[in-house]
Amino acid sequence: MKCKVKKKRLSSGGPLIAIMHETDAQKLGIHPLDRIQIKKTAVVVNLTCCDIKPGYIGLFIETWNTIHVKENEIIDIQPAKKPLSLKYIKQKLDGYELNEEEMQEIIKDINRNNITEIEATYFVAGCYRNGMTLNESAALTKAIVKNSGQIRFHKYPIVDKHSVGGVPGNRTTPIIVAIVAAAGLRIPKTSTRSITSPAGTADTMEVLAPVEFTAKEIKEIAQKTGGCLVWGGTKDLASADDKLIKLEKPLRLDPEGILLASILAKKSAVESSHILIDIPYGTEAKIETRKEALRLKKRFTQLGKKLGLRTQVMLTEGSEPIGNGIGPALEARDVLLVLQDKGPEDLKKKSLIMAAKLMKMVGIKNAKKKATDILKSGEALLKLQEIIKAQGGKPKRPEDISLGKYTYTVKAKKVGKITHISNKEIARIAFIAGAPQDKGAGVYLHVHKGAKVTINQSLYTIYAEHANKLTEAKKEVKEPIEY
Repeated sequence: MKCKVKKKRLSSGGPLIAIMHETDAQKLGIHPLDRIQIKKTAVVVNLTCCDIKPGYIGLFIETWNTIHVKENEIIDIQPAKKPLSLKYIKQKLDGYELNEEEMQEIIKDINRNNITEIEATYFVAGCYRNGMTLNESAALTKAIVKNSGQIRFHKYPIVDKHSVGGVPGNRTTPIIVAIVAAAGLRIPKTSTRSITSPAGTADTMEVLAPVEFTAKEIKEIAQKTGGCLVWGGTKDLASADDKLIKLEKPLRLDPEGILLASILAKKSAVESSHILIDIPYGTEAKIETRKEALRLKKRFTQLGKKLGLRTQVMLTEGSEPIGNGIGPALEARDVLLVLQDKGPEDLKKKSLIMAAKLMKMVGIKNAKKKATDILKSGEALLKLQEIIKAQGGKPKRPEDISLGKYTYTVKAKKVGKITHISNKEIARIAFIAGAPQDKGAGVYLHVHKGAKVTINQSLYTIYAEHANKLTEAKKEVKEPIEY
């Protein structure tokens, strides 16, 4: 079939999309989401009865830029086969175990935009519904690394850490990177933006400096300073992984098998040789019981061994938020305060323990004392300032970080002792207030579990950048603190 080309000012965000009139599609036997062949390129079809006239085909921006045609050019259109990866995605939905070849095909097509987000979401749903074997997680890790960019430092050791998340305010990473890099180790930390929390490490670091760089730039920053704190979703580094994360966001899905593969793929992409995994567990954490945490620890250890990575896993307290600030700017302030040897003690203590464990993993003696000395001497703060400058930021004092100008402080109505702080409710309030999209939005905790409170003592403050969001947050509050 011959059709005239029309350029549509529409973007798919990746996949190659074309629009045909229903009558033309019927002649070819084409249905929505079927493929057509245009100049040897397979394109996904959407149908319309009014936007495009019969005899014409509309090309999305990505398709136009890929195929290189001219407005009103007459092109030949033929039906094309669907990608083989769709067969494997259906198999996963049906509960079958996928092998390395099948996993490679799926990730290759996700990375090359050969399948739509809707189709790729079925893969995430299949992994969520049916789970993944250790072999599948290993295959997925290898597929992500193979089909994404990598950084080669050719110098070891390279250390790294990661938390499985689920606890608001658990912003240990910038502190650990600063301490470990100041100790002379290399720690090229790539992180995600928020998936299920009011802030991810990349969201928090973005308050202090840019986080989006090419693989070449990341390598240069890490070689210059010993560390970096960057977003791992850049186009030439682990982009398939970031696409999976994007698909998980709408329903806040986080399938365990993808979680394992996602974390270790990021580490493999920067040649990490020693990896510390943090699994917080507790009431309302992502991992709620010690039994579940131990099972996940075993899976991480087995997968790391299978992939040839030196992996150590630690289980930590996750039954309440860590630190005081919940939200990008508030968490950035906590980080800077801790590096001044001030700030929340729980965040400081956990960061020191993890930094010492990483240092011990590579043979540094008296690691705990050395990590503490680096923090108290100000060396870690200087190192973070160096990293901020290398990433194009300007070092700030905690008080210079802008917070949402609209605030509301909840105060104690009685005398008591704090017995519980809800992770889920604190996170929900921060989300409604605008975090993580609004960097200055979130919640600041004035108390923690075990604290004694008096009448009218401040419990927590909500910050918002927009008055309507603060109003909504106040309306939606289900008291997150019990005392």
